[in-house]
Amino acid sequence: MRKANGTGLSRRSVLGGVATVGAAPFILRARGFAAGETIGNWPAGVAGKTAFVGVTSPLTGPYSADGEDHLKGYQLAIEHLNSGGGLVGHIPTLTGKGVLGKHIEYKYGDTQTQPNPAVQLQTGFITQDKAIMITGCVNSAVAIALEKLAQRYKVVNMVGCSGANETTGKDCQRYGFRSQPSAYMAARALAPVLGKVLGKNLKAIYLVPDYAYGHSVEHSTGEFTEKLLGWKSLGSQVCPLGTADYSSYLLNIANSGADVFVNVCFGADAVASCKQAKQFGVLSKMKMVVPNISAFQAQQLGPEIMQGVYGTLDFWWTLAETDPMAKIFVDSFEAKYKYRPNWPAHIAYSQMMCWADAVERAKTYDPVSVIKALEAGHKLHLPLGEVYYRGSDHQQVRPVPVVVGKSKAEMRNPDDYFTIVGLTPGEEIMPPDLLGCKLGSYT
Repeated sequence: MRKANGTGLSRRSVLGGVATVGAAPFILRARGFAAGETIGNWPAGVAGKTAFVGVTSPLTGPYSADGEDHLKGYQLAIEHLNSGGGLVGHIPTLTGKGVLGKHIEYKYGDTQTQPNPAVQLQTGFITQDKAIMITGCVNSAVAIALEKLAQRYKVVNMVGCSGANETTGKDCQRYGFRSQPSAYMAARALAPVLGKVLGKNLKAIYLVPDYAYGHSVEHSTGEFTEKLLGWKSLGSQVCPLGTADYSSYLLNIANSGADVFVNVCFGADAVASCKQAKQFGVLSKMKMVVPNISAFQAQQLGPEIMQGVYGTLDFWWTLAETDPMAKIFVDSFEAKYKYRPNWPAHIAYSQMMCWADAVERAKTYDPVSVIKALEAGHKLHLPLGEVYYRGSDHQQVRPVPVVVGKSKAEMRNPDDYFTIVGLTPGEEIMPPDLLGCKLGSYT
């Protein structure tokens, strides 16, 4: 991997290849346009033999481990789109010869887990490199900022990792599409399992990172545990992103009298807060629940802390044992990177496949036609099973895995940290009221 140059970017490209062409289930015709009409970077950005995608991911900061995994998912997907392999041979519209015959090129940059660097990087990709699509993040504040940027420049944004309701709720944008479950979806899937395992009428206290994701997860988890289980919230301890010392928050949690400790922190913050919670005796006093488990949380904490912890994941690699598309993805990722993919890589890979399929079905890179192809409810069989985007808010309708951490004795191999105890169909947990989403205009 080449280090970043003076602009904070490094450039990658991969070789083209050959795969079998299949027939698409249905065709969306490109919209008609007047001579000279342009929108975003179309058509000038794809006038040659290549199409450019701008990728951002946190490679430094508290979410950097997840960010590295996320980036690998993009790199593998672009390699497969250009050269064949992986899921490309199993999605009828994709050929392994680029997208619409154009080689996909990309640059990536480090968001530092902050919105401003992400916006600066993607603005450069859009204005200087003529990006036809932008993608990538591991933070809901970044996701929302990039959705607004994409709407302003009229460039499609396939949102990376973002769990806040606002991403496809009140801050939704016509040009943004999200695959990760919203906080609402994750909480709706998790609550019934918590009721069966932990019981009803319990008292819960929350440790919450102070930004959109944290507050969104607290709100939705509280909503469904109170509504469905009769739990009572004893309040929350709100902490800044990147906190190092959680002692003051954890002392309050330890003395709260709660039955359940709901840790909403993510990434390195989740690891640090869990370790300190054990040191302060919190985990011996109450059960811990992690509504959205970070990609490397179990690996960095070990089964000593994570065993018996319930939560959700966007994707877990043992789905490969039951789903052939998951097996193809897991095997191809492991062959290249020598470890099994985590869910940030899954989001990156799947979002690239969904976008490429939509472009091929639309038969054009024109963003309005691509958006309408994504909005059409077209189902793809990806590693989670059948998925599609809801046209009214651009949230992907997809299953949500609910998991529990294994004990060391239960682990079959060094990566076997979780048992999937539920795979809730997306249709059962989608918010009925769109969470305030009002999509903007196409043009």
